[in-house]
Amino acid sequence: MPRGDAAGPGTRIPALIISPFAKKGFVDKTPHDTGSILRFITHRGSLAPLPGIGSRYAGLARHGSAPMADLSAALDFGH
Repeated sequence: MPRGDAAGPGTRIPALIISPFAKKGFVDKTPHDTGSILRFITHRGSLAPLPGIGSRYAGLARHGSAPMADLSAALDFGH
């Protein structure tokens, strides 16, 4: 089981990304959580991270885990 913050990594929930930008046949094994959608929006829009996302990063780091990813690895915008 992956390590998480004080609340743990959360439950594992499979997800399908349906988009014309989704990489065909790609299976992303990067750890994500429900905040990954917000991370993607803020990253893609060059916005400042939301406070809750920052505290989640800090909590994971205190417990020896890397931050959860956004959805960028599963998408291809042709750059």
